[in-house]
Amino acid sequence: MTAADVFGLHRTHLIGVAYRLTGSVADAEDAVQEAWPRFAAATGVQDARAWLTTVVSRICLDRLRSAAVRRETYVGSWLPEPLLTTGAEDDPLAAVVQADGVRMAALVLLDRLTPDQRVAFVLHDAFALPFGEIADVLGVSEAAARQHASRARKAVAGAQPPPRAALAEQQEVLEKFLRAMSSGDIEAVLGLLHPDAVMVGDGGGKARTAVQTVTGAEKVARFFLGLMRKYGFDETGMPELRPVLVNGELGVVVAATGDAARRVVTMTVHDGRVLAVYDVVNPDKLGHVSF
Repeated sequence: MTAADVFGLHRTHLIGVAYRLTGSVADAEDAVQEAWPRFAAATGVQDARAWLTTVVSRICLDRLRSAAVRRETYVGSWLPEPLLTTGAEDDPLAAVVQADGVRMAALVLLDRLTPDQRVAFVLHDAFALPFGEIADVLGVSEAAARQHASRARKAVAGAQPPPRAALAEQQEVLEKFLRAMSSGDIEAVLGLLHPDAVMVGDGGGKARTAVQTVTGAEKVARFFLGLMRKYGFDETGMPELRPVLVNGELGVVVAATGDAARRVVTMTVHDGRVLAVYDVVNPDKLGHVSF
């Protein structure tokens, strides 16, 4: 088996690691691509998967540290680049989005961590890498690597999103929610929102959405209905919506209509109601999406 064949066997796994570490489709693909010439030139590699995971993680750590500096001047909330899949078994990313850890809500939670904490937590808890190998990635002692992971667990404790709802339940709730919004029926919208519902928008200062997180069912309902009125959307004039799987959960790709920018929207459904809505509008995060 050639080096290229071996690398190809592990590519999907590496994309999954890199995407969970960075929250960026572009950065994940770049990190994996950057690892290829290093692997091709390496000799004496005994465990290709472990070796490549370590190399890709180091590349991602560098990108995370640079992103942390850029994030200080980011306008509004930050969301990961949406990872869209078809749901077909032959989709190369189907295995990646099956993991709960790549859901939008889970990645938003990871963004609370420092780069070193995120790498230690993801590599150990999601991919079962030994702390000795994680220490090599971070360039610290094994004890320090354990401490980074421990601090990460404490930072996200109690905030983990609920289990992923069945796809049929997600579809039913999404269809009801869109119908309620198009009719302008605030009571119907409220009935489909969890009392603790939140709406997080990411426009990066380049496209309009909520700058701050909208919290509470009533505020979320009024925010969406206000947008519908502002852009003149109703049952007779809705924007073009294309159902997709976004990070493994049901969402929609929304084409640009009038003054309304194109966007990818996905939801977290819990107990038959919408618990969270994620609205990715920043054009820099939608370059890989077909509209």
